[in-house]
Amino acid sequence: MRKFGFIALTVLALTACSGNGEKEAALKLQAAEEAYAQGKYSEAKLQLDSIKILYPKAFEARRKGISLMEQVEIKEQERSIVYLDSVLKIKQADADQKKKGLVLEKNAEYQTVGNYLHPSQTVEKNIRRTYLRAQVSETGVFALTSIYNGGSSIHHRSIRVTAPDGSFAETPASRDVYESTDMGVKSEKVDYRMGADGGVAAFIYMNKGQNLKLEIVGNGRKAVSFSSADRNAVCQVYELAQALNSINQIKKELEEANLKIRFVKKKIEVESKGK
Repeated sequence: MRKFGFIALTVLALTACSGNGEKEAALKLQAAEEAYAQGKYSEAKLQLDSIKILYPKAFEARRKGISLMEQVEIKEQERSIVYLDSVLKIKQADADQKKKGLVLEKNAEYQTVGNYLHPSQTVEKNIRRTYLRAQVSETGVFALTSIYNGGSSIHHRSIRVTAPDGSFAETPASRDVYESTDMGVKSEKVDYRMGADGGVAAFIYMNKGQNLKLEIVGNGRKAVSFSSADRNAVCQVYELAQALNSINQIKKELEEANLKIRFVKKKIEVESKGK
């Protein structure tokens, strides 16, 4: 019994000496440093996270690990910025190419942001016509506009587009409505922004090769001509809208990456002053 007790005490003493796990944590830290040097930032973060989880009392290794993690985060964001910059150039070139097939309507006197339209759908070419128009702002805001002209008002607030197979998409009732009368002709304009259009714009684009049926919905439903030219116009503007929104998303991610770098560097600066 005495011999067993002595062995137990010896094991306990050894455990107490190495219980903080500094040696094991140091090995993890070394592995993290090697991964960092090789540009394997995800692996480095895994090694550093394991130190916190497995060796919470290895204070020296954890302290060095925190410092290394900050450097890893900066390098990760710098790598992201390089990648995003390269993708942004490609997307910008694509958007510029798509703009060539469209016209920019912008009144410098009262508009800070203009709108791109298909040449066949400019206002001066479509006076007194009933049709569906598409436009996208220079900042990427896409909208469909149903325009009605007739002898009597129908007070329409939405549109429905139906494919040959019977599938359809319909906008919710819009509040963005303008009605007027000119020389006995009733005019109605209703806007539907993407995201609040019931998926109509995407539906038209997905079915762009088909003969779609267009109806404006107000006091009943009224069938409206939806020619291949108008469908093509909607699709071309939609493509530019997608390109511009991709650019906006990339710019947002670039801004977030730069903000994170500034935040981490500021944190390092504060920490160095506190030492």
